[in-house]
Order: sequence, then C-alpha cells, then structure tokens
Amino acid sequence: MPLTIVTWNINSVRLRAGLVTRLLREEAPDILCLQECKSPVDKIPFDMFAQAGYGHWVARGEKGYNGVAILSRHPLEDAGHIDWCKRGDTRHVAARLENGVVIHNLYIPAGGDVPDRTVNDKFGHKLDFLTELRDTFADSRPERAILVGDLNIAPREDDVWNHKALLKVVSHTPVEVDALNAAQDAGGWVDITRQDIPEGQLYSWWSYRARDWDAADKGRRLDHVWASADIAAAGHGSRILRAARGWAQPSDHAPVLARFDL
Repeated sequence: MPLTIVTWNINSVRLRAGLVTRLLREEAPDILCLQECKSPVDKIPFDMFAQAGYGHWVARGEKGYNGVAILSRHPLEDAGHIDWCKRGDTRHVAARLENGVVIHNLYIPAGGDVPDRTVNDKFGHKLDFLTELRDTFADSRPERAILVGDLNIAPREDDVWNHKALLKVVSHTPVEVDALNAAQDAGGWVDITRQDIPEGQLYSWWSYRARDWDAADKGRRLDHVWASADIAAAGHGSRILRAARGWAQPSDHAPVLARFDL
C-alpha cells in the first residue's frame, strides 16, 4: 500500500480551510496531519474536506489553542491520544490504518522566548513534554508506526539559517536538541526527511515578522516525519512544499511530505 503523508502546522484550520482544501486537491496525499488547529472538534470543517475526498478523520481540539487532526482518503480508526504533562491540552492524536500502521500526530510546545525553565514555565513545559515523549516510547518501542508533527525544534546545524546565531534561541538550543534526540533514540525513530535529504539547508518555518520571508530565507526545520525502524526503509520522496508559505494568508509553516511503500 503506497502511502503519501503530509504534516502541516496550519495555524487555525477554520481560517485556512481553503488552503487545506487547495493542498488536498493539488497534492492529493493519502494522509494529512494538521497541528495548531485552534478549534473545537465540532467546529472543524470536515464536510468541506470530505468534499475534496477526505471523508475519514480523527481529531482532538480546543477553542483558540493547540489542536491536532488527521485527515485520510482511506478508512482509519481512532487510536487514542496521550495527555503528556497531564495538562488536558490537545497536542496528540493517533490513528490506525487498515494495514496496521499507526500514525502519531504531535504538536510539541513552542517553549516561549527565554530558554531557562527557572524563569519561563513554557520552556519547562516543553522540556517535560520531551522527557515524557522519550519515556513513553522507550517503555513501548514502536513498530509499524509513523510520527509526524510540529516538534518545534530544529535539531541539526543545517536545519536553521544560522547555527551560531540561534544557539541561544528557543527551538535550537542544545538542551532542546539533546532532549529531542533522546526521544528519537529511545523510540528507535528514523528521521525520514533527513534520510532522504541528508545534506544541505532545509527549512519548514519562516517567521511572519520578516518583510520578505522568501528573500531573507531565515528559516528553521521545525516540522518532522519520523518512522519506526522496521518501516523506515520504505520511506522516500521527502520534500517541503515551500511554495505554500507564499499562498494568500498563509501559515508560517510549510507542509512536509513523505511517501511510504508499505
């Protein structure tokens, strides 16, 4: 079963429902995972997405914050969610496909502006979330699983526009990178994007603050596609749809795509 999967922080699914539909029609993925939906589940326009051919979905949502959804052209079942840090927020949902593959869709906390948990509770929350992510998959090593989402960390030097300039900036600090790498290693996850594109600058996020984000190109690779070790070799065709960052009223994130031959 060939499977094309896309992950995209949409930054309000209702505001950008038209962009979601455009992506579905132009790229025709099998699965689209959205983060930062900022909507209760009953307000997400699933009927609109069903008209584009995506009549299967699972989601978790809340008003104005967080929120994750998985849209599919194929039948799937809700595989639950984990309430990391016991905050009751909607940062994870999982779905099981008919072939048994489980997809985890994650929205890891951004962490605020100051990379010091003693003065910034948001940064502490992010580190605690990563620790629980590590421990969860260390206790139950995943098989036939794909993990995607806005992980809010650019781990490699070539995942940011300037490594040295960003070492003290949240999303690229050594403590965050170490925590993300520990979570990846604990689960035996393989970074499919970098498996396919092993060298070179690669970004999926550009700040709204830049007057000309494309020309400045001060990006970070915050959005990821991982696979469990047993199916990682089936992953290929990774790319980032940079053009979507330039669509009208865009998200500040671009969709990240990968294909699996399962």
